[in-house]
Amino acid sequence: MSVQVVAAKMAEVELKDVLTGKDLPAESPVTPTSEGKNLIRNDPHEAGSSAATSPTAEPSAKAGEGSLGLLTPNTAKMPQGSAMKRTDPQQNGGEAFVNRDGTVAEAPRMKKIQFADQKQEFNKRPSKIGRRSLSRSISQSSTDSYSSAASYTDSSDDETSPRDKQQKNSKGNGDFCIKNIKQADFGRREIEIAEQEMPALMALRKRAQGEKPLAGAKVVGCTHITAQTAVLMETLSALGAQCRWAACNIYSTQNEVAAALAEGGFSVFAWKGESEDDFWWCIDRCVNVEGWQPNMILDDGGDLTHWIYKKYPNMFKKIKGIVEESVTGVHRLYQLSKAGKLCVPAMNVNDSVTKQKFDNLYCCRESILDGLKRTTDVMFGGKQVVVCGYGEVGKGCCAALKAMGSIVYVTEIDPICALQACMDGFRLVKLNEVIRQVDIVITCTGNKNVVVRENLDRMKNGCIVCNMGHSNTEIDVASLRTPELTWERVRSQVDHVIWPDGKRIVLLAEGRLLNLSCSTVPTFVLSITATTQALALIELYNAPEGRYKQDVYLLPKKMDEYVASLHLPTFDAHLTELTDEQAKYLGLNKNGPFKPNYYRY
Repeated sequence: MSVQVVAAKMAEVELKDVLTGKDLPAESPVTPTSEGKNLIRNDPHEAGSSAATSPTAEPSAKAGEGSLGLLTPNTAKMPQGSAMKRTDPQQNGGEAFVNRDGTVAEAPRMKKIQFADQKQEFNKRPSKIGRRSLSRSISQSSTDSYSSAASYTDSSDDETSPRDKQQKNSKGNGDFCIKNIKQADFGRREIEIAEQEMPALMALRKRAQGEKPLAGAKVVGCTHITAQTAVLMETLSALGAQCRWAACNIYSTQNEVAAALAEGGFSVFAWKGESEDDFWWCIDRCVNVEGWQPNMILDDGGDLTHWIYKKYPNMFKKIKGIVEESVTGVHRLYQLSKAGKLCVPAMNVNDSVTKQKFDNLYCCRESILDGLKRTTDVMFGGKQVVVCGYGEVGKGCCAALKAMGSIVYVTEIDPICALQACMDGFRLVKLNEVIRQVDIVITCTGNKNVVVRENLDRMKNGCIVCNMGHSNTEIDVASLRTPELTWERVRSQVDHVIWPDGKRIVLLAEGRLLNLSCSTVPTFVLSITATTQALALIELYNAPEGRYKQDVYLLPKKMDEYVASLHLPTFDAHLTELTDEQAKYLGLNKNGPFKPNYYRY
C-alpha cells in the first residue's frame, strides 16, 4: 500500500482531521508553548512530512488553496500482496496494480485529510536590523528570526529594542535590560543542565557554605552571557559577591539565560544581536550606577577595562584587581603595564595551563566543527582548509578538520609553532599561495588584518570565511562594506557577500567569534575556565596588600593544579601519590606543585 502526499506549496500546517484518531506530531525545530517559550533546541531546518514509503507530489485540487493533503486509503479491498505496482503515463502518474493473470487493477481511491492554510511564521517576518547601521542590502526573503547559534529563543515578533522597554522581574526589580523576562523559566532549565557538567564550581559552592571568601566583593563582569557563565555568576554570589554583568560579544548572549539571571536578581545588561551602540551602552549601565561601585573586574577581551579607564578612571582607586581571560584582553593589559598606566594588579587567566590547554585546544577541537555545521551544513571530507595561526586554538581546529578528512594548510609567523604544524602533518604555507583554491578560511591568531580585501577578492566562489580568534579584527570586514558589493543575509549569522561578477563568499558572524556566535562550546571545558576565573578573583580579592603590585600575573601553578583536580572525579580518575622517598628524590612537595612555572605541558 502506498502513501501519497499532495503539496500545493511548502507551509507550516495544522492538522485538522486524523483518520486514526491520533495526533501527528509536527516536525518543527521549536515547539512554542502558550506563553511563547520554545522548548526544543534544534538547528533550524524546515519541517517536512515523513512516511514509511516515499511520497509522491501531485497538484492541489484547488489552485492557490495553500493546503497540504495527506492521502490515506479507504476501506476498499486492496490487490493481493503478490501484485506488482506500475505507473501508467496515460493517467498522469496515476498508479495501478498488475495481477499475476495480467489484468490491471486501479489503485484504491484516497481520502484527503485537510490542513489549515497557514504560512510558516518566519516567512512573514522582516529582517531584524534593529539599531544596527549596516551599509548593505538584505534579501527580501532573508530573516534573522531563525538562529542556529547559542540562543534558541530570539524568534520573537517583538522588534522593540530592549532599551525602549520597561521590564521587571517577579519581585518588582527592574535593574536589568534584556530581551524578554518571560523567558526566565526556560533559561533556568538551561542553567540546570549546565550545572551537571560544571562539577568544580558546584564543589566550590559546597565548600563555601561555611565561609564567604568573596564577602564584600562587588564584581563587574563582561563575558559571554551563556548558561555556563550563569553558573559562574551564581557561584560568585554564593561565595558572597555582588555582580553586575554585560556581554563581551553582540551575538553570543543566550536571551533565555539572561532572563533567568534577571529573574534571580542579577543586574544583567545584554541581548543577542546588540548594535555597537547597544554594546557600549550595556557596559556603561553596568558600571555607572548610583550607590554601587565595583571593586573587582572580570573581563573577556578588555572592553570593560578599557571603558572604565576611558570614562571612569577614578573607579580604579577602589578596584583591587582585574581578571582577564582572552588573548586580546591580556595583550591590552600588558600594553598598559608597559606604558605604566596599569594602576591595579591583573591576573592573566588566558595563559594559565588550564585555560590554554582545555578551553583553547580541546574546546576549539570540538566547537569548530559544530559552528561550521550549524551555519553552512558543509561536508568536511576532501575540503581544502587554511587555518591562520597554529597556537592552541589553531591546533584544536586543525586536529578536528584533519580527523574529518579535510586537507589542511597552516599559516604561522612563529617558527616553533610552524615546526609543530609540520610535525603534525600539515603543510605550512603563505595565505596568498593557497587563497584561490581553498574552500574554507579560518583565522585563529588574535591579530588584525590577517585576511584582507586582496585575499577576499581572490577567493573562489562559495568560499567560507570565519574567525575563531577572540578579536573581530582578524578579517577585514570593513573593506567589504562598499557599494559594489552586495550583502545578502542567508540565515542568522550567515551572509553572502556578492561581487559584481556574481562570485560570492560565505561570511560567518560578520567576522566575530564563530563558536560562541554560531554554536555553543562544551560546558565541561567552560567549567575549567570558569573555576579558574573564580579562584583568580578570590586570590586577588583576599591577597594581603603588597603581594601583588600594579602588574600582570599568571595564575599560581598550585591553583592550576587544584582546578584540574576538582574535575578528575567526573572521570572516576585516581591520582598516584608520591612516596616520601620519591618526593625527596625529585625535590617536590608531595602535594605539589609538581611542575616549575617554565614547564610547557
